[in-house]
Amino acid sequence: MNMNLRFLFLLLVTVLLSCGKVEKRSNAPVLISLLGKPYFEPRRPQNVQNLLDSNLRVAMDNWKANPTEENYIWYGRRLGYLSRFQEAIDILTEGIAKFPASGQLYRHRGHRFISLRQFDQGIEDLKIASKLVPPFPYEVEPDGVPNSINTPLSSTQFNIYYHLALAYYLKGDFGNAELAYNECLKTCTNDDLLVACVDWMYMTYRRAGKEELARSILSKVNRSMAIVENDSYFKRCQLYQGFLPPDSVLDVNASDADQADLALATQGYGVGNWYLCNGDSAKAKEVFEKTVSGKYFGAFGFIAAEAELARWKK
Repeated sequence: MNMNLRFLFLLLVTVLLSCGKVEKRSNAPVLISLLGKPYFEPRRPQNVQNLLDSNLRVAMDNWKANPTEENYIWYGRRLGYLSRFQEAIDILTEGIAKFPASGQLYRHRGHRFISLRQFDQGIEDLKIASKLVPPFPYEVEPDGVPNSINTPLSSTQFNIYYHLALAYYLKGDFGNAELAYNECLKTCTNDDLLVACVDWMYMTYRRAGKEELARSILSKVNRSMAIVENDSYFKRCQLYQGFLPPDSVLDVNASDADQADLALATQGYGVGNWYLCNGDSAKAKEVFEKTVSGKYFGAFGFIAAEAELARWKK
């Protein structure tokens, strides 16, 4: 085989091997935290990484073959699940340019702006989404990862207001957070959505000094609720109600270290905020620091703990 043919052969093999592959992990950080810490795409168990890469590959191929609104959404979502938040935003932004009336594209881009700690941009997107998506009928939002009953539990309407309220909360704007959570509460059609909304509403009321409203909203949660996904929020609510001590909520020992780390990112913030609202700022700071010691930097509890520490630092 002469050199030209050999070169062409090697080039062909390289192209064939690379077809359909997902780009390798970047060495650049995916974000800089509110505390100035760079975060990189996390290392995952190989089976988890393989599944995420496979799902991204399918979404990317679908988008390339047919760049519909839905395929833009799924491509952006799959990038987000890999913590490639800016890439997700770039794809969703391209989708918005082609489908400017898509409330779903704005909803998902708003979420990823929150992931990047760009709360104002997230708020603007989610406010636009709230105007583009009609209040009824509820649009069931497909899950990226199926739950234990293989049934999506949330709607586009719920997620718009849930994320909008969260963005306000993370900024410390508890007045606007309260307004958005009240809209979110109207969209809660099952126990999982209700317990998540009530949890954040309770914390919002406590931070705003509205103790009576905080106690009142907790009455919507009872210990017989059928929770499928939001066990961490359910535990936090039981802490606020006095049924669980803070140490038990903070104890996230599990056989699966990855799940324990994720639970800490969620449950830890609730415990820290509980200490803060009850006057123990030193213990709150200790718990917030523990919460941000893990790898789930995209979890809302992690971001909230980070935001609290950043305000203290200032």
